[in-house]
Amino acid sequence: MNQDIVFSFFLVFSGATIFATLALFTRQPLLIAYIALGALVGPFGMGWIEHPENLSDMSHIGIIFLLFLLGLDMQPAALIAVLRKATAVALVSSLVFFATGFGLSQAFAFSLTDSLVIGLAMMFSSTIIGLKLLPTTVLHHKHMGELMIGLLLIQDLLAILTLILLGVMSGNSDMPIWQPFVALPLLVTACYLVVKGVLLPLIARFDRYQEYLFILAIGWCLAVAEGAKIIGLTYEIGAFVAGVTLATSPIAQFIAISLKPLRDFFLVMFFFALGASFNLGLLSAVVIPAVILAVLVLVIKPLTFRYLLAGFSERRALAWDVGFRLGQISEFSLLIAFVALESQLLSEQGSSLIQATAIITFAISSYIVVFNYPNPIAVKDKLRRD
Repeated sequence: MNQDIVFSFFLVFSGATIFATLALFTRQPLLIAYIALGALVGPFGMGWIEHPENLSDMSHIGIIFLLFLLGLDMQPAALIAVLRKATAVALVSSLVFFATGFGLSQAFAFSLTDSLVIGLAMMFSSTIIGLKLLPTTVLHHKHMGELMIGLLLIQDLLAILTLILLGVMSGNSDMPIWQPFVALPLLVTACYLVVKGVLLPLIARFDRYQEYLFILAIGWCLAVAEGAKIIGLTYEIGAFVAGVTLATSPIAQFIAISLKPLRDFFLVMFFFALGASFNLGLLSAVVIPAVILAVLVLVIKPLTFRYLLAGFSERRALAWDVGFRLGQISEFSLLIAFVALESQLLSEQGSSLIQATAIITFAISSYIVVFNYPNPIAVKDKLRRD
């Protein structure tokens, strides 16, 4: 069925209204409703949406805005302090998660290259799940938020290196492995200078015009995100840097509040596209290893983060909280699977295993957080915090 963009939006948001209503009545997380809707009407379901990748490209803007808003809530000095702690935890935990994925895929007789890619895909936790379910305006969660952002930023850098490595292995990349480490300090310095020399004077002069401030914030976020992509980083890292460098502005909180509806609009599309892109026909071939791998991820990730963070004198309750919020694999895992499949470094079966594991861990991890920890979409009033 051919459809225009209006029909696609009709299916996404009218369908999301129905599914979200059912989810609230049955006390289910809204994220699961959006994923289920995508699977139902996508090309592997009823076929009403034939090309979910078009919506997926648009929905990526929601992730960019999410990282920008989180950057607005974090002062640069606090970020530097937490990165010192997060780096060691992120590196050690990534080795544990890689070994888990590699070992299980070898046990199920996947090829060596498949096992390597599957192991790499298991290393990362979902930025979108972890941060979407994190309260942003509750003071006593601020340290946990900084810690999670530090871990996810280190993982983002590792994911970039992984994608570069896959490109080198396939012969499709000319980017040197050192480039992200040089590009990031340059990006931060350039953004700091632009904010101090250009943006803050403009904000001080035109702070009465709310429409102008809204457009300025969006333009700054997307400009830095695009600049980051050009120099070898990711849109997410660029958006976060844009937010952090603007966090010292007196209108940072106004910008954060103004952009939340726009962020949520695109995030609904993200989860819909995720469900629509999953090939249900290949599920039977990988269902057993996918379920076992998902269970291992859901158990090993919280345990690993709990004990590593405890080693850095974090409170046990906070360490468990962070561990469960990061207890899934990542949207980067799906990107790694796509790149490796296109480069013929991963079989169709291996790609399906990564996709199935992602869907299962996204769903169960969301359930765990929504029903047990403070979050913006909790079904229990005492846990609902925005």
